[in-house]
Amino acid sequence: MWLARALRYSPVMAPPPSSPPASNARPVDEGERLVLLDTLRGFALSGVFLANVHLWFSGLMFRPLTEVKAFYRDTSGMDAVITHTFGPLIGGRFITLFSVLFGLGFAVQLERAEGRGTSIVPVYARRLVVLLGVGLVHLFLLFQGDIVSTYALLGFTLLLFYKRADRTLLVWAAALIFLAPLLWHLVPRVTQLLGSPGSEEAAKAAMERSLALRAGALEAFSHGSWLDTVRSGGAYYLGDLFWNLSALLPVIAGRFLLGLWAGRRRLFHDAPQHLPFFRRLLGWGLGLGLLGSSVAIVVWLLSTRKIIQPQSIPWLPFVTGPMRHLGELGMASAYAAGITLLFQRDTWRRRLAVLAPVGRMGLTNYLLTSVLGVLFFYGYGLGLMDGLKSPTAQFALTLVLFALQVVFSHLWLARFRFGPVEWVTRSLTYGKAQPMRRTSAPEKKEMANA
Repeated sequence: MWLARALRYSPVMAPPPSSPPASNARPVDEGERLVLLDTLRGFALSGVFLANVHLWFSGLMFRPLTEVKAFYRDTSGMDAVITHTFGPLIGGRFITLFSVLFGLGFAVQLERAEGRGTSIVPVYARRLVVLLGVGLVHLFLLFQGDIVSTYALLGFTLLLFYKRADRTLLVWAAALIFLAPLLWHLVPRVTQLLGSPGSEEAAKAAMERSLALRAGALEAFSHGSWLDTVRSGGAYYLGDLFWNLSALLPVIAGRFLLGLWAGRRRLFHDAPQHLPFFRRLLGWGLGLGLLGSSVAIVVWLLSTRKIIQPQSIPWLPFVTGPMRHLGELGMASAYAAGITLLFQRDTWRRRLAVLAPVGRMGLTNYLLTSVLGVLFFYGYGLGLMDGLKSPTAQFALTLVLFALQVVFSHLWLARFRFGPVEWVTRSLTYGKAQPMRRTSAPEKKEMANA
């Protein structure tokens, strides 16, 4: 396995000198942040925003399959390039990177807690509870594609593994990413595979119910009021989307474990010492990413030409599923490795580090992408869900909006220590209001002499 090969090229590094024990936990100071990780997080957010606009805010994922196939068939020029490269390069790739970085963030917090001689469990558990509250509000009142609530719930699994050996983390990660989804889908498909009476009728009824919920959500998002989107969006999430996403829960947990492993090995903290690993990761990631993507492309082409009917091949998801996750993980790994390697060059570091403030305010900017998507595409906003169907125009608008987020992040962090949502979550986590404004140099000197 390509992940296991990495063990040969990244020897365990000695932990950094422990900081003096502290009686009270505190947020990460500005000087303790790793610019590379913030940059990777900002980069991942840009791709997540592009994916959400193309699939969700454009209404594409809610439309019937025949309409989607017609859309792909009739596109031309740059629209065709974007639609055909979206899957291999963007869809699922950036959110995979985002998930791995979440697990890596836990490793950073764990290292700091061990340096203080304290347990990570109390503070981390409180943080997850706060994130869960933020995520649920976001999910049911604004955007049903929320990932914050999912990350908060699955984040507790990291507490079960943070004392396990590195090899154990990799084995569990592989099992959760590639095997667990197969078992998850196997149970409801057993009756269909065995040809049990009534299985086809039940599957047909479920499909009709799913189409009805999607049509209702599309109508509410396109033309309804905010209350309409809350009602229809909630019904769609509880009645259809949650079940479809449930197969991804073990996959996300597996990605968390990969991030925990990478953080424990200090791959990104000590990147110059792991350059052979990142070069190999870039090559393996690109190869396996393209291989995994090619299977989905072949199946799609065969189905659009009516050579095969995927819904009539019960075993097909058991092949395409693991290959899909391989493609997502491979390309996400290639992105992370490529940026890390470029970061070793001064010119590229300065260019890429422009994204670091976006990553430092990751939660604020993630929620802001939802606000912008709703305001521009929903019916009670500018209503572009019906009017902006060109993928080229969608991507152009998204990149402009993301560029504004970059500017906003730089301006905000020039004055404040945290993003606004980060300040709220940290204050709730630590039980007291955190200092918000940046301390000037004279003030720092005065505090040091006090």
